[in-house]
Amino acid sequence: MKKEDIDITRLPVHVAIIMDGNGRWAQRQGKERVYGHKHGVDSVRAVTEAAAELGIKFLTLYAFSTENWNRPQAEIDALMSLLVQAIEHETPTLMKNNVRLLTIGDTERLPQNTRDRLMTCLEQTAGNTGLSLVLALSYSARWEITRAAQLIARDVVKGLVKEDDIDQTMLNSYMTTRDIPDPDLLIRTSGEQRISNFLLWQIAYSELYFTDLCWPEFQKEAFYDAIADYQTRERRYGKTSEQMK
Repeated sequence: MKKEDIDITRLPVHVAIIMDGNGRWAQRQGKERVYGHKHGVDSVRAVTEAAAELGIKFLTLYAFSTENWNRPQAEIDALMSLLVQAIEHETPTLMKNNVRLLTIGDTERLPQNTRDRLMTCLEQTAGNTGLSLVLALSYSARWEITRAAQLIARDVVKGLVKEDDIDQTMLNSYMTTRDIPDPDLLIRTSGEQRISNFLLWQIAYSELYFTDLCWPEFQKEAFYDAIADYQTRERRYGKTSEQMK
């Protein structure tokens, strides 16, 4: 699939991606898992460029889950180092392409040095008005929903919220994604067909797309394939086809 084959009048506003398969791809090459993570950065760059060029408004990448903290410490350290290097290296490109960087997740758990350097990039790109690139770092949907419930409970105790005030709109306002539209399309690479605790609240009506390609293999053409497949879907949001027409 080529960029020219995409109908730009029917683009998803928000695409979310579970970037899976770095480690398995590396092992197939006879390399350590970190080798796959390094090559995965190339796919991040390619897909970000593709999304920006098409005119997609939001791209969320599942970069590091709360469960990933349970991985071997050496891999975690390598991922944190790679994250900082990639962000700092790509910041000039983000500025050039008018891309704003955002994060969601329990970033307080990130190492202080990583968090400080991440904040620098967030501040530098804050004024950009093109694609919003959202990195899900130390994120899980259950953590986010639990956190939202805790915050609402605290506000109830303070008298700021009444029980009858709590509805879907209010709960959504306590999510880390409150300023980000729900994903229209969720992509997962590497052949796995599960959600892995990612944006469970937000993907209630997202279209799902699974590919056997591992993340380091997922380049612009593969992204265009996913968008083209999305454009064949009929999104009914619980209604009938006749109602949508």
